[in-house]
Amino acid sequence: MKLVSASASPYARKVRVLLHETDQTGSVEEVHVATSPMDTPNEVRAANPVGKIPALVRPDGPALHDSRVITRFLDARAGGGLYPEARIWEVLTLESMADAIMDAAILITYEGRVRPREHQSAGWMDAQWAKISAALEAINSRWMSHLAGPLDASHIAIGCALGYLDLRHDARGWRSGAQALDDWFAVFAERESMKATAPE
Repeated sequence: MKLVSASASPYARKVRVLLHETDQTGSVEEVHVATSPMDTPNEVRAANPVGKIPALVRPDGPALHDSRVITRFLDARAGGGLYPEARIWEVLTLESMADAIMDAAILITYEGRVRPREHQSAGWMDAQWAKISAALEAINSRWMSHLAGPLDASHIAIGCALGYLDLRHDARGWRSGAQALDDWFAVFAERESMKATAPE
């Protein structure tokens, strides 16, 4: 199998971290590409018609895309137990919140990188950051007991979302008012899977 991804993509990093955590790195070839909303390489479009990464190209079936689909598939393939049935709704909800953080953070990034400066909207970017702040506040106040439990896919998603905030939006200071989450991330970021997948 081939994973079409990019080093800086937090969605692709979720998949790459899960590959490490489930000992599957040797069976999935990583194909790194450079892509943007304005320029989609042919190999990305061939794997995913809408041109988004990551995409998992399989020899025995259609390519899979959307990181949550890919991580569920790879976890099931390895019997990794990162989507435990006993708390599946909590795992999926927290993973969804992590993806929402990534969505808003990437929209801010694209606004600054892709849209001409004279058309950029500071108010729109601030509105995206408000979504991130609200999610971080909710996690910090209501989800720390879950993050303190056994590793599951939502831990990976939150870790990759916070790593992306550090990478692209560190100046906005996501840690302010999120001390418990900051403490958790300091420990989680030291996992070998996180260090092995750190953006170049």
